[in-house]
Amino acid sequence: MGAFFNGFLLIAAFLFMEFVAWFTHKYVMHGFLWILHKDHHIRDGRKFEWNDVFALIFALPSFLLVFTGAGAGFDWRFYLGLGIALYGLAYFLFHDVLVHQRIPILNKLRNRYLRATLAAHYDHHKPHAHYNYGFLVAPWKYYRMEWQRAKSVKTGKLQ
Repeated sequence: MGAFFNGFLLIAAFLFMEFVAWFTHKYVMHGFLWILHKDHHIRDGRKFEWNDVFALIFALPSFLLVFTGAGAGFDWRFYLGLGIALYGLAYFLFHDVLVHQRIPILNKLRNRYLRATLAAHYDHHKPHAHYNYGFLVAPWKYYRMEWQRAKSVKTGKLQ
C-alpha cells in the first residue's frame, strides 16, 4: 500500500481510538469492570492503580498489530497498530501526566484546549458525575467556557 493510505490509516486509527476510549470508559470502566476503575476515582496518593490494567488491555491489540504488520513487510496492520499506540501515548501524556500529575510537570497551563479538556475531566471525577467520558475531546460547553474565561482575562473583567 502507498504512503498516503498508510498515513491515512494511522491518523484514522488514532482518531477512532477517542471513540473507542469514550465507549470503553462509559460502558466498561464505569460498567462491568468498575472494580478495576473505581480506585482511579479515589484520591489516595498512590502512584499505581488497578485502573492501570486498562493500559495493558489497550496495548495488547496495538502490539499484536504492529508486530504482525512489521513481520509482513510493514503492511496495513503495522500502521493501524501504530495509530493505536500513538493514541495510547497521547492518553498517557494528557491523562496521567497533565490531568492527574502522576509525573508532576506542566501544572500552569495557558492553552485553552488543554484547560477546557482538563475542566471536563475534573468534572467527571466529581461524586455522582456520570458524564464526560472522553479523554482528548471534551463536550463543547467546556471549550465555550474556557473561551469566555480567556476573553474576560484579556479584557480585565476577570481577576
